[in-house]
Amino acid sequence: MNTGAVGNPGVELRHLRYFLAVADELHFGRAAARLHIAQPALTQQIQRLETLLGARLFDRTSRTVALTPAGIVLRERAVALLGHAERDLAEVTRIAQGSQGTLHLGFVPSVLPLEPLRGVREFRDRYPLVQVDLVEGFTSHLMERLAAGTLDMAIVRDPDPRPGTVTVPLITEPFVAIVPADHPLAQRDSVTGAEIADHPMVFFPRVAGGLAHDKNLAPLLASGRRPRIVQEATNWTILLYLVAAGLGVTIAPRSATFTAPASARIIPLAGTDAETTIYLATREHEDRPLVHNLLELLPNRARD
Repeated sequence: MNTGAVGNPGVELRHLRYFLAVADELHFGRAAARLHIAQPALTQQIQRLETLLGARLFDRTSRTVALTPAGIVLRERAVALLGHAERDLAEVTRIAQGSQGTLHLGFVPSVLPLEPLRGVREFRDRYPLVQVDLVEGFTSHLMERLAAGTLDMAIVRDPDPRPGTVTVPLITEPFVAIVPADHPLAQRDSVTGAEIADHPMVFFPRVAGGLAHDKNLAPLLASGRRPRIVQEATNWTILLYLVAAGLGVTIAPRSATFTAPASARIIPLAGTDAETTIYLATREHEDRPLVHNLLELLPNRARD
């Protein structure tokens, strides 16, 4: 491994290590023993270094070895050069092992109350030199970014298939109905999709994800009725507050209701087996250690 750090492309890092051993010991025999090489070989390497630099580094007699003024300067510089090289090479190793770098992780907000993102904290504790950049968004947008390479992985809900990506199911959960506290259905133990379809709805736009949109409406569509959506919003927190304000009813994944205000009622759905699934999405043939180190800390199903 050559370096021009000392102004000569022929000088190698091993020359500097040999030099520092002699500079520390001021004795070629002890320095050779410390380096586990023969003394004549060490003497030859120091002579080679002096030739490359065009400078005498040691004053040698039969009894003593002393640094020359050039040697004194080189000792200071060599310590710094080898220190920088060691740190830089260690950084390369850490990046190769996935313990340093930046990981871009996308997620849909409705997964926050669930298990998948809890692994991020453990990941940060275990790999403090890795910066985790969390990106929130619609499933459709996150999948686009993943396929484009601007995300390393994404935790999404019911994603549409996209070439170049792989999805693995993590968690499956039911849908529930949410109505205002003063709604005629608010005191019911359960409701059906057909009953919900009779009332104005607030809902997320289809652009957020076609499959997710259809699966979320499945309890209503199975009754043969089309929902009357009177207001759209970009996240479940807003939708839940719109429901609480009396602007409509909605159907949501159970985990999306954890932030529901007290003036909204959450009611189990009857007569449907519709479910929603959270997936871990990565690019095809993903083999970077940085990504796989996080995968190891997600639920076991993410590694099946």
